[in-house]
Amino acid sequence: MNLNLAGQSVAVFGAARGIGRAIADGFVAEGCVVRGFDREKTAEFVTVGDVTDYEGVKRFAGEFEAVDHVVFCVGIGSGKFGFPFWNLEPGDWARVLEVNLIGAVNVAHAFAPRLIESGGGSMLFLVSVAGQMGSQTDPPYSASKAGLINFTQCAAKDLGPHNVRVNALAPGMVKTELNQSIWAAGQKKLPESQRQSFDAWAAEKIQKVSHLGRWQMPDEYAAMATFLASDHAKNITGQTINIDGGQVMHA
Repeated sequence: MNLNLAGQSVAVFGAARGIGRAIADGFVAEGCVVRGFDREKTAEFVTVGDVTDYEGVKRFAGEFEAVDHVVFCVGIGSGKFGFPFWNLEPGDWARVLEVNLIGAVNVAHAFAPRLIESGGGSMLFLVSVAGQMGSQTDPPYSASKAGLINFTQCAAKDLGPHNVRVNALAPGMVKTELNQSIWAAGQKKLPESQRQSFDAWAAEKIQKVSHLGRWQMPDEYAAMATFLASDHAKNITGQTINIDGGQVMHA
């Protein structure tokens, strides 16, 4: 399928590694001009910054002559196992919400005028199946992603008249550093005799939560992200699209 994206300008937040890097590489493969933004510089096209720094995000937005698509692939967890939720303290919530939700809001505020100036385009927010089913593993993470799903719909309604489409993309079980941190936090709560290796834990969890029983891979999200940016998706907006092996259905 020809996506006809060659020459278009794309900003990818969280482009240093993981799904964000895969999405950035996917747009490059389609012939786009891609600029990334992340807390570490893992490639020449990545600008170092923090999504919670609104002024820094605005400066980055101002560096584009024009922008066609914006992708937000940033997410952190609390670093603690949240079941039951009172295993955490209220103070464990603030940073997660600030990065995962307010960071996305900062990006939307900074780039919405640029997309409107360009005559249209798209925004894509990486969310999570956890935000759709009250996952108890890390309540601050789940709540932040649920909030971002709702904000996606608000932004889609506001930007629709300007020919800007806004969607969310929800991963399930993906081999990323975030998933490994969830495993590590959970293991700390278990007696030594009940602890599992990451591979054993992941294999068991996938069989429990994924109807297809297999990992999802970063390049699957890149394929969907580029499709959603293309004219083939010109009537798709305000949607949350799951690539999760049937996890939400199975929940």
